[in-house]
Amino acid sequence: MSTLNRRTFLQSTAAGTGLILTGTAASGAVLGANDRVRIAVAGLNGRGKAHISGWTGQENVEIACLIDPDEKVLARAIKSVQEKVGGKYKVKGFRDVREALDDPNLDAISIATPNHWHSLMTIWAAQAGKHVYVEKPMSHDVAEGRVAVETQKKHGVVIQHGTQNRSNAKIAGLHEAIQAGKWGRLKIAYGYCCKPRGGIGEKSISQPPENLDWNLWRGPADITDFHANYHPYNWHWFWKTGNGDLNNQGTHQLDIARWAIDKDQTHPVRTMAMGGRFQWNDQGETPNTMFAMAEYPNGQYVFFNVRNVNYKGYEHQVENEYYFEDGGRIVRGVYYPKGSDKGEKVSVENGQVTPGGNWGSFISAVRANDPSMANGNVEDAHNACVLGHLMNNSYRLGEEAPFNKKTGKFGDNADAAEHFGRLHDIMADGVGVKDSEKYVVGPMLTFDPETERHTGDHAAEANALLKDSDRKGFEIPKAANV
Repeated sequence: MSTLNRRTFLQSTAAGTGLILTGTAASGAVLGANDRVRIAVAGLNGRGKAHISGWTGQENVEIACLIDPDEKVLARAIKSVQEKVGGKYKVKGFRDVREALDDPNLDAISIATPNHWHSLMTIWAAQAGKHVYVEKPMSHDVAEGRVAVETQKKHGVVIQHGTQNRSNAKIAGLHEAIQAGKWGRLKIAYGYCCKPRGGIGEKSISQPPENLDWNLWRGPADITDFHANYHPYNWHWFWKTGNGDLNNQGTHQLDIARWAIDKDQTHPVRTMAMGGRFQWNDQGETPNTMFAMAEYPNGQYVFFNVRNVNYKGYEHQVENEYYFEDGGRIVRGVYYPKGSDKGEKVSVENGQVTPGGNWGSFISAVRANDPSMANGNVEDAHNACVLGHLMNNSYRLGEEAPFNKKTGKFGDNADAAEHFGRLHDIMADGVGVKDSEKYVVGPMLTFDPETERHTGDHAAEANALLKDSDRKGFEIPKAANV
């Protein structure tokens, strides 16, 4: 029986055949549509709790095991799941993901760990023949994301990215209409990640808590000393473990923006970012304020805005906008023609997605053993993550410059200068950032989408950021060795 494609799957299940292909590339098992899928969840704080809730809400899906290096968190999660499933099955617990992956009866793994673990767990799981649901961002850097893509190609497992909007038929339909030219040619896809956050203070180096296996928590992250801002959440704001809000919450809106541009575009050819970590005066490294731009080979752009500093009157914006070459725009679901402040609500047909939401669609893809059914497959995940990594890398190579509107070096891109100006005004007038403070202004980096390497000015420094160093025993393999 050959692997079912999306259309065949939908037709066969609608017709009630009840027989579809499932299991892993290694097992090749043929199961009935209602046969149980056994899944592991790795990382049990934050998003891990959402994963547990998502999988227990799916029919005939068993959480076979839970994985976390913190034994207190692990014990609490096991107790919670056992109570939730009412003794229908017994949940195993592991601190080391490799022990779980040794289980030949495990079908899939759901990864909700800190970012620095995402790619390595994905790679190990695919090598073991397990399907993978991995939180965003799939990769912590560009190079390991490419290895994850090549691993999926070799082993044929389903990999689905935790970008839930990929399961939204309305967004899919909007992008299909944009790409069909309903409002003319798209010029700029714009994403916002503006949600209120606060500083994290300073935490001194200390011994890790006894309940935390510090070696396993670090995994591939090349860090030595523990401090309490790493665990359980603030790892997001350090470069060795996280990617800042641009590739945290922002991965969702980055992916939506990239999804809207022409389908044949993979990576940008130029990226630039600037911003800062204003007011907090804390231990974090990543910016709480950023404006970034990326130009694709076909001349389309993605702009992005991070604004996490809170203040009176703060406008929460986690959304996307679309700007067209003729001057029209779509903002908050309303299309405005050029020069008009009177718009009409956008109405589109639903687009093509695998039904069932992000959790149900993954289980359907697993049961069908069909990677093409994933809403947010490994290629889409990699392309979205690379976009954010390149923006971050420009920022990381930046130099301090005065806090004023003329600081942004956007060449002749008037649109970028305009949108940066709006952010600057908010930071100056709303947040109260003073003229005496500094922006970090990143260089304009050039990138070759084919080789996934930087070229031109700053290439050596930028290419050094494409791959983090790994700790011994947790190395990302070479793509040729997966």
